Amino acid sequence: MMQVFKTSGVCAREIKFKINDENIIEEVEFIGGCSGNQSAIAALAEGQTVEYVADKLAGIECRNGTSCPDQLSKALKDLV
Repeated sequence: MMQVFKTSGVCAREIKFKINDENIIEEVEFIGGCSGNQSAIAALAEGQTVEYVADKLAGIECRNGTSCPDQLSKALKDLV
């Protein structure tokens, strides 16, 4: 089942993602925003552990003190 995270302060409106029982990210989809960058973020995150991706992306800034990668990190940290 896809989880949905409502973003704040970025172009993307929400992030949908699926995590398996072993805490591996199976799928990531950004709704709204720059599709090229978000496709790249999703491709790099898929197949990685929640903890690894959340730690790597935390604190990356674009505007408003956050970014789409940072928002994905926040979404994943809400799970752990």
